[in-house]
Amino acid sequence: MPSITSSKSKKIVLQGPRRLEFETPAIMGILNITPDSFSDGGRYFSWSAALNRAKEIIQEGADIIDVGGESSRPGSEPVSLEDELQRVVPMVKALRQFSQTAISVDTTKAEVARRSVEAGADVINDISALRFDREMVAVVRDFRAVVVLMHMLGEPKTMQQAPYYDDCVAEICRFFEERVEFCLGQGISRDRIILDPGIGFGKRLEDNIEILNHLERFRQIGFPLMIGTSRKSFLGLITGVKDPPEKRIGGSIASALLGMQNGVDVLRVHDVAATIEAIKVFEAITKAD
Repeated sequence: MPSITSSKSKKIVLQGPRRLEFETPAIMGILNITPDSFSDGGRYFSWSAALNRAKEIIQEGADIIDVGGESSRPGSEPVSLEDELQRVVPMVKALRQFSQTAISVDTTKAEVARRSVEAGADVINDISALRFDREMVAVVRDFRAVVVLMHMLGEPKTMQQAPYYDDCVAEICRFFEERVEFCLGQGISRDRIILDPGIGFGKRLEDNIEILNHLERFRQIGFPLMIGTSRKSFLGLITGVKDPPEKRIGGSIASALLGMQNGVDVLRVHDVAATIEAIKVFEAITKAD
């Protein structure tokens, strides 16, 4: 099947006059500054390890670096505001001092979002789609941040306890339509909204597969689309490579290429260099005469 990605440049508006323009999907590299994330919990928890990994992500070619100070893996416990602030905000400040790479902050807390944007972050990646903290919408609006609205059934601690849908794709589309209407009604501009169907967040294996088979349905809503399949457990259920998560790179890249083939605008990944390499090969072959 030929790629439907276009040579026409896409654009995401960032802070101030800055823009992120790209032809292939933008790569969002994951930086977990947590002791308990599902894939690399604890590996980058120290300041020096986190900063070194951040520099690697940028050097490997990420368009966006996504900084997270609270794990959202299934069954995870919330962290305090102070702990999350101490993990995230100094990293945002440090990154902005040496790089103009777009910075995303993965948080559901308005105060973390506010202080991160003040420190130089461009994107708020909110797994609750602005539902968990009623002040979050004002932060996004007032600071003119880009916001990722993700679908999740329940909350991280309970989301994988027997999730069920009558029609997964249709229900997520309705959720997006409601959240978009809410954001627009609160004064957030259309060019600052990205949608994420939330692979693995309150989803069964069959739900994740259905989402990936119907990405065009989400694109039809009319906003940039992001997916995050990287190293997730559903890939292990398909391939049999269950643990450790970093061994799921083959499945991660296959699903990323599927997303690219179906017009996804942002790919959130752990393995930045390998994903970019795969995209270059895929594009070279599919665009050849």
